[in-house]
Amino acid sequence: QVDFVLLGGDLFHENKPSRKTVHCCLESLRKYCMGDRPVQFEILSDQEVNFHYSKFPWVNYQDRNLNISIPIFSIHGNHDDPTGADALCALDILSCAGLLNHFGRSTSVEKIDISPILLRKGRTQIALYGLGAIPDERLYRMFVNKQVTMLRPKEDEDSWFNLFVIHQNRSKHGATNYIPEQFLDDFINLVVWGHEHECKIAPFQNEQQCFYVSQPGSSVVTSLSPGEAVKKHIGLLHVKGKKMKMQKIALETVRTFYMEDVVLTDHPDLFNPDNPKVTQAIQAFCMEKVELMLENAERERLGNPRQPEKPLIRLRVDYTGGFEPFSVHRFSQKYMDRVANPKDIIYFFRHREQKGKNDNDLNFGKLVSRPASDAMTLRVEDLVKQYFQTAETKLQLSLLTERGMGEAVQEFVDKEEKDAIEELVKFQLEKTQRFLKERRTDAEEEKIDEEV
Repeated sequence: QVDFVLLGGDLFHENKPSRKTVHCCLESLRKYCMGDRPVQFEILSDQEVNFHYSKFPWVNYQDRNLNISIPIFSIHGNHDDPTGADALCALDILSCAGLLNHFGRSTSVEKIDISPILLRKGRTQIALYGLGAIPDERLYRMFVNKQVTMLRPKEDEDSWFNLFVIHQNRSKHGATNYIPEQFLDDFINLVVWGHEHECKIAPFQNEQQCFYVSQPGSSVVTSLSPGEAVKKHIGLLHVKGKKMKMQKIALETVRTFYMEDVVLTDHPDLFNPDNPKVTQAIQAFCMEKVELMLENAERERLGNPRQPEKPLIRLRVDYTGGFEPFSVHRFSQKYMDRVANPKDIIYFFRHREQKGKNDNDLNFGKLVSRPASDAMTLRVEDLVKQYFQTAETKLQLSLLTERGMGEAVQEFVDKEEKDAIEELVKFQLEKTQRFLKERRTDAEEEKIDEEV
């Protein structure tokens, strides 16, 4: 059996998981993680530092009131991150119940000191570093400004196997909307990179920093994107001294997912946009493709009784070149009982060349109504920023900040924090009132506006 389980964030896909989801999670943790089997490793670090934000600052298997046989260590992801006035998340509930060890949480926005959990089993010593999800732009800026420090053991620092768990964008989504691997310290031996959904479990060496990176990916299909179609695995990590071996284990209960792209202009012998019956020909061609994917999905089924029977099928059709899409709704009716996503089987899109465009010409209303594609999704905080950049002077913020408002709206929309905007206004109002009292400003509107 394993010594412990390590999770890279987003145990829950929703920030506020349903009661049923939490109940099922608690059931599994009690069933598989509690028992009389003794834990074979010891913790050498100061646990009050490792779990300083918890009311119970110690690892759960050392609690005299609990009987833990397989400890779980987890950082939080961007989906199940702490929110609200009390900055709590679903992992904090599991941690308070003693079923999981939530670590790697940073409570400072000015400086991050990552203190490792020091584990020892026999002659093997592991320094377990963790950093829960932080907005990528903010963390990028903190790395650039040297505000992130990874602390190392004072004694025999070269004898430790250094394992770092992080949950950020690994692929570049913008100038600062990701974390380059070069930002991480080169003394690390292995980085377990969460957040990215494509499974790349086999450790890949970064030639510049010399450490290895393992990207487990998501354990279930959360979106109909190419990265989710890759076969999903978990990793069984063996560490002896400073040597490691990652054993891939395929997940057997994942719903099968097949995706394929079709470019109509690549088939001039089959499709002519001037042909009045070309739409029917395209529909027949798509049906053949879907049937072939269904056959492949059935062939791939592993026979596990807990694996969902209906597969996920996605056929992306590029109809650039004067073609017209057929009725997806009518097409999907044929597969209602055969696939898990009948309404999303066909996705029509047009390939558009990138043209130079002035961002200031974008309209906030148009951005909101613009449909999201597989290639690009608009973030709420970006929409808020765009709105205030183009708004009239009388609509500009004076007391609140664009960044704060963007984050509050993002929490309201994505995390279902209904009081996020109200809490922001209350916090900023109290902060401004304290400032004015310290400055002893006269209660005149013009002077208050000048000070603010």
